[in-house]
Formats: sequence, structure tokens, C-alpha cells
Amino acid sequence: MSSPLAIGAVSAVLRNLLDNGLVEAGAAMGVTVDVSAVAPDMIDLDNDDAPLKLNLFLHQVTPNQGWRNADLPSRGAASGERLTNAPLALDLHYLLTAYGRADFQAEILLGYAMHLLHERPMLDRAAIRRALDPSPLDVSMLPPAFQALTASDLAEQVEQIKITPSAMSTDDMSKLWSAIQTHYRPSSAYQVSVVLIEGTKPAVSPLPVLSRGKRDTVTHRDRGVVVNPDLLPPLPTLLTTVPQTEQTAARLGEPVTITGVRLIGAGHVVRLSHRLFAAPFEIPPTAIDAAGAKVTFALPNDAAAQSALAAGQLAVSIRFVPTGEPDPHETNAIPLLVAAAPVIAADGVLGLPAATATRGGVPPKVTVKIASRPQVRREQRASLLLDSVAANALPRANNSDPLVFEFPDTVTAGQHWVRLRVDGTDSVLIDRSGPAPAFDVTQRITVPA
Repeated sequence: MSSPLAIGAVSAVLRNLLDNGLVEAGAAMGVTVDVSAVAPDMIDLDNDDAPLKLNLFLHQVTPNQGWRNADLPSRGAASGERLTNAPLALDLHYLLTAYGRADFQAEILLGYAMHLLHERPMLDRAAIRRALDPSPLDVSMLPPAFQALTASDLAEQVEQIKITPSAMSTDDMSKLWSAIQTHYRPSSAYQVSVVLIEGTKPAVSPLPVLSRGKRDTVTHRDRGVVVNPDLLPPLPTLLTTVPQTEQTAARLGEPVTITGVRLIGAGHVVRLSHRLFAAPFEIPPTAIDAAGAKVTFALPNDAAAQSALAAGQLAVSIRFVPTGEPDPHETNAIPLLVAAAPVIAADGVLGLPAATATRGGVPPKVTVKIASRPQVRREQRASLLLDSVAANALPRANNSDPLVFEFPDTVTAGQHWVRLRVDGTDSVLIDRSGPAPAFDVTQRITVPA
């Protein structure tokens, strides 16, 4: 693959090709031609004694569609480690412009140049090495470590450099010259592809596979690919999480049922992950059905869980040793919504105070202080709704501090239904244990007059 100097190297090789070709044709043309590779607005048009000029201008660089997805993925999904050095594949778009002083000079010069590129539609590796030895690139502006890089890496890349005429509409050509802010001259567009720039950083590559599954102790043959006579996923897979009574979210102390396939095995551990957890929170299941389609566990409701768990959307996976396998496997992760249950009445077991609502202050307002199970982390977004009126939580110093909400004084006196919303997940207000859904009468708070 090429080094980062490849773009400049392509321009240098093309300029060398045009320069050598025009030198050979100089006797036929009868004049001296100067070949450059600068922006058109840098061409001096006021000097009448200047020689004829042919300019090669790189006006656009685009990703190559055929190579841009090669060697993907280039980084691991788990920790982001580098797996491959995916190449930066680029197409270079050039504008070839001829400048002349007398009649037909620009047209003749452009014709010679276009014929040269037509005869050399591909830059062979030997021509690239000749054009870049010694290197025409100015690497003095680069750090010393990079000055040792030579543009000859261009000749070593897998793909050869191909030169293709590119048709530009009158509108595109007009926009380009307007952007350059200089006078139009006879020009022809070319696409040069593909330049492959690749890094050389260390990558992670797995070791070769020794066997496909366990080996037979007698024949020493591996088990091979296991085929299941059904349309289910071939690996242990989780499908859904179902809170108690099919509530919208689970609460601490309540059971959760996980449905899935191929969950038969031993040593099951339910793992809960969250963006604020340093490590997954592990819970042993309470029941596993014989068919391996359901696993039930209970969210703990002790003081440790109160501070360790978090409300909002958690990721649930199961780690276990499948039947017939020597090593433990971890399933896919599926979402589980955990609701922060507002503590209305005092909780003597966990030492959580009862919720309070007061009215007063300047300007007048209604202030509600409330704790929750589990604790709401300071990094989380929390809001409280009294019926349909919402207020955001005020900043706190510690996770264990009660949540404080300030409502406008327009909140009426009396009882209000309470919903605590944490990271978009509402507390459970509807009781679905009966024959018909009903509001949970314990989720109310009294606002004084």
C-alpha cells in the first residue's frame, strides 16, 4: 500500500509524464513548454515573455467506491482494538489546462497533452519508480520520522494507477472556474484511481482454529458444524424481558422473566450492564425451565442493590455453560427497563425518608423532596410529574441525597399522582395485577394549601 505521500506522488508522476512527452515533442511544436502542478489562480498571465504553460491541477479527492469497504470491520466491537489497517482508497480528479499567447497555441498544447495521457492510460510501476527517484516531493516540512518515507510506496500498492478522461458539464466547469476565481482557459478533466493509503500500526489477529468443537477421544476428529433441525437461532439467544404482571418496567424486589432459545446448561448468571456501571451487576436466576426457553430472576431490593443498580434502560445477558460445551458462553444483550420507584411512605428497612411537599418561598413555589429505589445517580436526568405538571431535579452533591423538585405555585392543593422519570423511564403508576388496569393508590402525594 501507499504512504500518505501518495497523493503528491501521483501529481509528481503525471507532471513528469507530461513534461517528458512535451520535451520530446518540442521540436515539432517549435517552442518551450513549462509544465506545472499548481492552482490556476497562481499562474502568471501578465508576463508576455513567459513560455507556454501546461498546468495540472488537483481540484477534488473522493472516496473510491470499490475499495472503501475493504477490510471492514477494522476495529473490534468490544473494546475498539485495531483489527486491520483498512486502506484509505481515493480517486483523484485533475484539471489539465493549457495557456498560450498566440492563436491556436493553447489548443495545440492541450491536444499534445491529451494524446500523451491517451497513450499512457496506466502508470506502470517502473515509470513511477523512475519519476520518483530521486523524490521530487518537498518533505522538509514533515517531522524527521516522516522525512524517511519515500513516495515510491506508490509503485508497491496492489492496484495500479489508471488515468481516465472525465466528462464535466458546462455547468460543473463554470462552477469550478468561478470557485478558482480566475479566467477560463481550454481544459480537460481526468480521474486518476485508485490511490490506496494504508497505516502500519499494530493490529490484533486471532490465532488459527485448531478444531471445530470438541475432538473425539478415539478418532481424534473434531465435532464439526452442529446443525439444528429447526429455524431457531443456532446459538443461545435472548428474545424478550417480561417484568412482573407485564408492567412497562421492572422494580427492585420484583421478578423478571427472560425468554429465549437454547438456554439449557449449567452455571447460569444474569448480567446487568449500564453506562454508569464499572462492571456488570450479576444475579443468580431463581428458575430455569426444562426446555431452555425461560429464565426467571429477581431484582434485589437491599441496601447494596439500592446504591449499585440504576434506573433507566439496562442491558441483560446470561452467562452459562451450554450442555455439551466445555466453556461458558455469554448470550446477546437485550434491553430491560428498570423503574425508579418513588418512596412515598418512609422505608424503615432501607432508611429512606417519606416524601414531603411544601409551599412557600420567594417567589412562591411548591417544593417536593423524594427518595427512590434504586438511587438516582447524579449523572442521570430526573424529572417528577405531579399529574401532568413536570419539574426537573435540582443538582445534588451525592447520589444518596433526596431528589428536590420545584413546581410553580399554580399547583393546586390536594393529592396528585406521582411519576418519577429517570433517563426517559417512568416509574410504575398503573397497577395491572387486577382484572383491569387501575392507578396505584400508593403513588400519590399531598400538596398543602
